[in-house]
Amino acid sequence: MSHAPVSVNTKVIQAGKFRRYKHFKVWDYLRHPSIMGRNILDAGKTVVGIFQSISIIKRHSPDVVFAKGGYVCLPVGFAARLLRVPVVIHDSDARPGLTNRLLARYASGIATGYPVKNYSYPTSITEYTGVPIDSKIKPVGKDTQARYKKIIGVSKDTPLVVAIGGGLGAKSINDAIIESLPKLESVGAFVYLVAGKNNIDEATEASENYRNVIVKGFISEGLVGLLSAADVVVSRASATSLQELAGLAKPSVIIPARALGDQHRNAAVYKESGAAIVLADDEIGVPGRLGKELASLLNDSDRMASLAKKLNSFARPDAAKLVAKMIIKYAKS
Repeated sequence: MSHAPVSVNTKVIQAGKFRRYKHFKVWDYLRHPSIMGRNILDAGKTVVGIFQSISIIKRHSPDVVFAKGGYVCLPVGFAARLLRVPVVIHDSDARPGLTNRLLARYASGIATGYPVKNYSYPTSITEYTGVPIDSKIKPVGKDTQARYKKIIGVSKDTPLVVAIGGGLGAKSINDAIIESLPKLESVGAFVYLVAGKNNIDEATEASENYRNVIVKGFISEGLVGLLSAADVVVSRASATSLQELAGLAKPSVIIPARALGDQHRNAAVYKESGAAIVLADDEIGVPGRLGKELASLLNDSDRMASLAKKLNSFARPDAAKLVAKMIIKYAKS
C-alpha cells in the first residue's frame, strides 16, 4: 500500500553547542580563549533559540514536543517546559548526550535505543523502543542472499565481507581491510569495501593488485541489498548502523570511531552480550589483526550463527510505531 508524500513545515532557530573535552580541566578552557569564545557565543545563540522556540510553540500550540537529541533540541525543549507542553525525548545511543541528559529532567516520556538498564533515566517513564529504521531491513534466507550476491558479481558459495566505515568512510578501516586481502583470499573470501568519497582514490590504488575486492566510494541506493548479501559485516558503531545490522542478523565486527565516546559505549553493549566482535582502531592497525579475526570467523559457522542470533535479539522492527505510541500517550488530551 503506497502513501502520499507528507508535507512537513519547518522552522529555523538559533542553537549552539557546548564544546567539552574529557582531558580538559577548568583552567584548560581558560588557556584556550578561542574555545571559551565559541562556547560563550553559542550560549548566546541558545538563549536566542529559546525565545524563538517560545514564539513558535505559542503560535502553533502543539500537544507535545518530540526531541531526538542534539544541541538544536535544547532551546525547543526548554521552551516547551516553560510553556508546560509535554516533552518526549529519544536517545539512539547507549551513552546519552548532554542535551538529552538536561531535557530528561523535564521529559514526560523517554524512548531509548538500547535496553533501559544501560541508562540512568527514571524507569517509570522510560521505554526501550530501539532505533527506527527502514521496514525492509530484516533477515533474509539463503536464496535471497544468493540473489543479492549475484547482483554484485559474487557466487553464492563465496564468503562475502562487506566493510563500511560510516557515511564518510574511515581510513583506518580501509587500510586494515586492504592489508587483510591476502589472508581473506586464502580462505576464498571476497570483500566489498565502501571506502568513503574522500578516500576512494587512495583505497582504489592500494587495492588494484587484488582480485578479491570491489571498492566503492559511497552507496546511495541498494545498501540494504548489499548488507543482505554479506556473510560478515565490518562497521563503525553508530546507533542506526548497529540497529540495521541487528535487524538483518549479520555477524559483525564493530570498530568504534576512536574519538566518539557514544560509539564506544554502543559497541560495549553488544560486546558484553556476545552479540558482536569489537575491535579498536589501534587493534586493527596491527598488521594481520583484522584479517586473522575475519578469516577465523568465516571458518566458524557456529560462531557466526551465534553472533547473528544474539545481535538480532537487539532488533526492534516496530521501533517507529513504539516511539509514535509514546508521543501520542504523553500528548495533551
